[in-house]
Parts: sequence; C-alpha cells; structure tokens
Amino acid sequence: MNLFEALWSNHVLIGALAGWLIAQGLKAPIEYLATRKWRWSAMLSAGGMPSSHSALMVSTTLGVGLHVGFDVPEFAIAVAITMIVVYDAAGVRRQAGMHAERINVLFDELMRGHMWSEKDLREVIGHSPLEVAGGILLGLIVGVVNWMIFT
Repeated sequence: MNLFEALWSNHVLIGALAGWLIAQGLKAPIEYLATRKWRWSAMLSAGGMPSSHSALMVSTTLGVGLHVGFDVPEFAIAVAITMIVVYDAAGVRRQAGMHAERINVLFDELMRGHMWSEKDLREVIGHSPLEVAGGILLGLIVGVVNWMIFT
C-alpha cells in the first residue's frame, strides 16, 4: 500500500481533517453574519467561531471511539489530549488574547502622536466558551457523519 492509499484509508484522519477544514471555512461566513463585514482572513487565523481546535480534536476523538472502540487505550489518549486542547483554547490562549488586547491599549495611550513601528499583538488567539462549544458540536457532527460514510 502506498502512502496516499494508507492516508486515504485512515478514516479517523479524514474525519479529523474534515472537522478542522469545515470549522476554518465557516469562520468568515459566521463573522459576516455577526458583523456584516467580510473578513476572509478569518479562515486562516486562530480564534473565532467555531473553534477549529475543538472541532479537530473532538472529531478525532469520536472517530477513534467509533472506528477503533471506546474501550481501547487509543481512545483514552485521544480524550486526554482533547481535554488539554479544549482547555487551552478556552483558557490559556483566551487569556493571552485578553492580555494582548490590554497591552495594545496601553501602547496606543503611551504612543499617541508618536510613530510606532511595532506591530500590534494578536488579540484574537483564544476562544470564548461559546466558540469552543461550537467547535465541539461541529466535531461531534463531523465524527458521526465520517463514521456513517466509512462503515
């Protein structure tokens, strides 16, 4: 079996990538519905609705459970990693984004009227709980649909 055939036959990997791609693809249209402005770069950036990190990991974890079994060590490892990623997306990275937002305000206040060549810190690097929930829901849907297609 060549590499392409091996990758294509890995249904859990296909579900994982589908979850991530769908989440990234939904970000610009969802942002448009919220703001009435198209920001196509949202499809390539971290943060936003839905959380692609959560969608990727939940679709992967559910895929492992459905394709391999819920009673195997691989599923336990997938659950543990998913918990870390989801916690990081909504916790640590969200806090880092909030800090960046406040630091940018400080820079603006300190440097008002002066040229500032430094780029702003990225403010949207984490997810709100709603964005994470959206990613989890999308991951569950993709995982089930993937399982239904490949079984």
